[in-house]
Amino acid sequence: MVRTVIGGLLGGIAMFITGFIFWGTPLSALAFSRAGDEASANLQAAMAQALTQTGTGVYIIPDPATAQGTILYGRGPVAQVFYNSSGFPVMDGSALIGGLILSLIVGVLIALALRFALSDFASRVRVSILFALAAVLWLHIGQAVFNHAPWGYILYLAFSDFVALALAGLIAAKLMETKVASVGTVH
Repeated sequence: MVRTVIGGLLGGIAMFITGFIFWGTPLSALAFSRAGDEASANLQAAMAQALTQTGTGVYIIPDPATAQGTILYGRGPVAQVFYNSSGFPVMDGSALIGGLILSLIVGVLIALALRFALSDFASRVRVSILFALAAVLWLHIGQAVFNHAPWGYILYLAFSDFVALALAGLIAAKLMETKVASVGTVH
């Protein structure tokens, strides 16, 4: 069990590092579309004016819950906005600490699932890869399919999470691997 927990913790650290590589370096520019400074300032002012009273949340714009919103939604443009009424640092230390803790917890959960469900290394590797693929297909690719989310961002997010989840599972599986003593004949 100790090897399982250590494998999960190391897998969690690998997930955290993978996330940093994909999202904390210039590579993340591959996932995002950019608005210029003037457009950004105009959009920020419009959000502050229109959304600050209702507060932090996820907004569908225009809101299709009304007849007028449905018409506007059909015409486009549309957006799903993750809105935070407060500012925070681009590299927020508290988010990094929280992210590391979350990565460690997820890594341990992956390791425990592999330990309790499977007994050999090859099976654990196969399940790690298949589970990671299934998770990102449903959780991320589903957003592009069901909500028309932009494919470039979604594919980047899905790939980064697939690598992180698969890596965590592979590390945990490797650390849980036990060597079977071979019995040979004595002459």
